[in-house]
Amino acid sequence: MKELKCSIYRGGTSKGVFLLEEDLKSLSDDLDHVLLKVMGSPDLHQIDGLGGAVSTTSKVAIISKETENPWDVNYTFAQVSVDKPVVSYAGNCGNISSAVGIFAIENKLVEIKDPVTVVKIYNTNTKKVIEERIPTPNGELVYTEDYKIAGVPGKGLKIDLKFLNPAGSLTGKLLPTGNKTDLLQVDGVGQVEVSIVDASNPLVYVDARTLGLTGYEKVSDIDSNKELLDQLERIRGMAAMKMGLIRDLEKSSTESPGVPKLTLVAPPKDYYTVEGELVKESDYDLSVRMMSMQKAHKSIALTGALCTFAACAIPDTIPNRLVKKQAGESQKNTFDLGHSSGIIGGSIEYKALDEENIEVQSVTSFRTARKILTGTVYFV
Repeated sequence: MKELKCSIYRGGTSKGVFLLEEDLKSLSDDLDHVLLKVMGSPDLHQIDGLGGAVSTTSKVAIISKETENPWDVNYTFAQVSVDKPVVSYAGNCGNISSAVGIFAIENKLVEIKDPVTVVKIYNTNTKKVIEERIPTPNGELVYTEDYKIAGVPGKGLKIDLKFLNPAGSLTGKLLPTGNKTDLLQVDGVGQVEVSIVDASNPLVYVDARTLGLTGYEKVSDIDSNKELLDQLERIRGMAAMKMGLIRDLEKSSTESPGVPKLTLVAPPKDYYTVEGELVKESDYDLSVRMMSMQKAHKSIALTGALCTFAACAIPDTIPNRLVKKQAGESQKNTFDLGHSSGIIGGSIEYKALDEENIEVQSVTSFRTARKILTGTVYFV
């Protein structure tokens, strides 16, 4: 029996196992094997590990203190497949990122400050820096704040996340194909117009209406429709091929299961969340239904929201065409997105290079996060 010190944190609408890199490396060189065992994969129920049987609770953060570069900690994100022996390091998880700062504080990897501790985090997956501003009044980390995010019950500590220079997180380009839109010829679907954007994480956007959908579907409506799931995965796979991430469409769910994330978008309209709450058309700017690991995301990936803020600001992308604008307004830099569990807001700082192109300087949003447990995980 092997043992490994670990913590479980909720970050935003995700939950994951947090590990110190030194503990992990002292145990084994076979990282994937350890993570699969720790999470209990592959198994639909992850009954023999710490995973929660859905993609949003089958995540791992590996963290170390930085001693040479101008940031505080290094952080590697791992998405552990629930039902396949696959661990993906392609892309980052923004929700899990939101808990890295408080993990660093609680493990004394950074010096706590009064009234706010700024933690600079280097994400090794994307080679990008995230600045987290965490309230620490009187030099103490407390969880008694009063901020609520959609998809999480109760209220918590408000964490400000700024992703610096997020463009090209995986591909090196804001527009991986060089185009605002591309036409994909997809077997069983036909010709599909998409926008592929890479900011914080790469996403492929489709106007939901072009697939005969509304863009306000419930998670259960999507996940119970196997034909639709297959179509969406083929579109996502074709986009992955277009980006050069895979060569064989049939291997999209194993070779690049997490990126790009397929995202259905539509103009705002009244809809009900998965909890049955009414979200009014006037309360948000764009409807978003995101896929995660071949299933419908129950809310939205934070990096997906951040990428969407950028996509909304890029002239002539599909999200830019559909996002709500005020009369006479050609550009905006703050957005509210309506997803399956509610609304997420955020902003983008960018410089217009000309009438058609922008340079993204940062994207920002807010999350809550907290420690759930610390202890030891045992596995064979």
